[in-house]
Amino acid sequence: MSARHATSQRLHGLITAAYGRHYEVLTANGCLQGYPRGKKSVFACGDEVDLAPRGDGQGAIEHLHARRNLLWRSDAFREKLIAANLTQVVIVVATEPAFSDLLISRCLCAAESQDLQALIVLNKADLGERLPAARAALANFTALGYRVLELSALDGAAALLPHLQGQRSILVGQSGMGKSTLTNALIPEAKAATREISTALDSGKHTTTFARLYPLPGDGWLIDSPGLQAFGLAHLDPDHLAECFVEFRPLLGQCRFRDCRHEAEPGCALRAALDDGRIDPRRFEHYRAIRSEIAEAKRLNPGW
Repeated sequence: MSARHATSQRLHGLITAAYGRHYEVLTANGCLQGYPRGKKSVFACGDEVDLAPRGDGQGAIEHLHARRNLLWRSDAFREKLIAANLTQVVIVVATEPAFSDLLISRCLCAAESQDLQALIVLNKADLGERLPAARAALANFTALGYRVLELSALDGAAALLPHLQGQRSILVGQSGMGKSTLTNALIPEAKAATREISTALDSGKHTTTFARLYPLPGDGWLIDSPGLQAFGLAHLDPDHLAECFVEFRPLLGQCRFRDCRHEAEPGCALRAALDDGRIDPRRFEHYRAIRSEIAEAKRLNPGW
């Protein structure tokens, strides 16, 4: 077969599921099982690719189109691609089980680093006795201007639909927060697995083991992703990390020293804002925790 003919047989596709070295790719000819050439597997849900059909519903992925953005997490030695070509990150928390505000800050940093919109969904809002505590835990984020939508996935998931129209969104969050229940309610054909919460551990059981993309009516799509217990940001530069905290941005560049680490240096604009209440102590604690992890990752793996 000539090179020209082989190229003409390529199909353009959208990766709708990623698991290991295997991918589901939606093409004009239907859904194919895609696999990468070579040993490296560098594709994510939401990637646009070209693949060469090989029969039996399979195809070799031969080309990755340029990404608009990439959501991923990393520690000192590992990285995990989550999704590509997004416009919005939807962070799902719930009145129960308990959620981590630090994990929310991590997800927001990941979104801000890629210039993505962020929406926080507070699920299980029908559990009235737990609602005030959940709202209080989200108060820092609402004060910063982040949108918070309260709903119950079991009977009020439709409230999320207007926020998804025309967007390429991903649901992220800890296990047990109701991401798959939301997906099932919005896209009944998804039939995503759901389970009861493990009350003994006060955490959800992992029900989604890989990211999956679902086209939405009209324009846009929605990705349901596995539950997160950690969201490492070792790939971020420390200076970029500070920019990912929206309340820090007006103050950056105003410290007395250009290389200020915002610890105990005199003339630190961030510390001054912390002292007079313009920066919330909890958020500054999040910043320091993530920055310390990045520094440790770079120490363990200078390649970062």
